Amino acid sequence: MTSIYEYSREELASHLEGQPRYRVDQLWRGLWVDGLEVDDITTIPASLRTTLRERFPSPLALAHEVQSDHGATRKWVFRLENASTIETVLMRYDSRVTVCVSSQAGCAMGCTFCATGQAGFSGQLSVGQVLEQVMHAVRAAAPLRLSNVVFMGMGEPLANYAVTVDVIRRLHDYRGLSARHLTVSTVGVAPAIERLAREGLPLTLAVSLHAANNETRNELVPLNRRYPLERLHEACRTWLEVTGRRISFEWALIEGVNDTDQAITELARYAHSLGAHVNLIPLNPTPGYLVRGSSAQRVGEFRDALLGRGVNATVRNTRGRSIAAACGQLATVTNAKRRSIPLRRA
Repeated sequence: MTSIYEYSREELASHLEGQPRYRVDQLWRGLWVDGLEVDDITTIPASLRTTLRERFPSPLALAHEVQSDHGATRKWVFRLENASTIETVLMRYDSRVTVCVSSQAGCAMGCTFCATGQAGFSGQLSVGQVLEQVMHAVRAAAPLRLSNVVFMGMGEPLANYAVTVDVIRRLHDYRGLSARHLTVSTVGVAPAIERLAREGLPLTLAVSLHAANNETRNELVPLNRRYPLERLHEACRTWLEVTGRRISFEWALIEGVNDTDQAITELARYAHSLGAHVNLIPLNPTPGYLVRGSSAQRVGEFRDALLGRGVNATVRNTRGRSIAAACGQLATVTNAKRRSIPLRRA
C-alpha cells in the first residue's frame, strides 16, 4: 500500500498518462498547496479521483482520537498494514500550529523513562507514512495554517535517516515550509548528526541529553554507551561549525536523578561550551518508569541556576499530559476520555 505522497510531480505525471497535462497541476496543487484528500480535489473529474483513491489508498488507518486543552491538543493513533500503531500530536498555540510526527513504529533506543522506548521497536516508516501524518494535521488545523513540524513522536528520526531527510526536503520544496520551522529530535546518533549538518538544511536540531555525565546518561539513554558525551560533543561541534545553527538540549527533570546541584554544574559546563539552549521538561509519567518528575519549585530553581551560569534555559509548557500525548508518553491511548471511531483511512 503506497501513499500518493511518496511520488514526485514527475512520477505522478506518469500515472496520469492519457490525461490532459493540466491535470498534473490540478492534482499537485490539491495535494500539496491546498492539502486536500484526493476525493476533495474537485478540480479533477470524479472518475479520476476514484481511480487515484483506489490506486493510492492511505497507508494509515485512523484508529483512535483523543483531545485535551479544550481541543487545542489532539492525538491520533494510526494503525499500519502490519497492525502496529503510531501516534501523532497536533498542538495549537496563539502564534503557531505544530504537529509532532512519528518516524518509526516504536523505538529501539530504549530510553528508560520514555513510554515508546519501553514498548520496543516495530519497524521503520516510509516517506509516505510520515507525510500522511503531516497532511492529516494540515487538514485538521484548517482554516489555520500548519506552521511547524517536529520529529519528536515515536522513534529516533536519525535511525530512519533517509526517510527523515526526504520528508524534510519535500515539506520544504513541495509544501513551502521553511526548514527553520522543522525540528529534528535525536538521542544523540553522533555520525548521523554530522551527516545531517552537511545536508544544507537550516533546520533546528534538538538533542535529548537528560544527563551530562556518562554514568547517569548510560542508564537513562542506553545509546550513550555507543556514543558517549565526548563523542556527542564532537558531533554537536560539527553541527555548529557547518550550519551555524544553535543546538537545543532537551532535559527531562527527574527527581533526585538529574535535578541535583551537581547536575546543574555538569549541564551548565556542557551546554555553555556549545552555546546551546536548554529546554527543561518536567518528567511526564509513564507506566514503566515509576520515578517522580521534579517539583515545579525545583524546575524553577534549576532554570534560574542555569541562567545564573550564563546558559539560556526555558521550561517547556507541557501539553497533552492527560491524554498521554506529552513528551515521552507516546505508546498507547490511556488516561483520558477516549473517542473511539470506526477504523478508516487517514
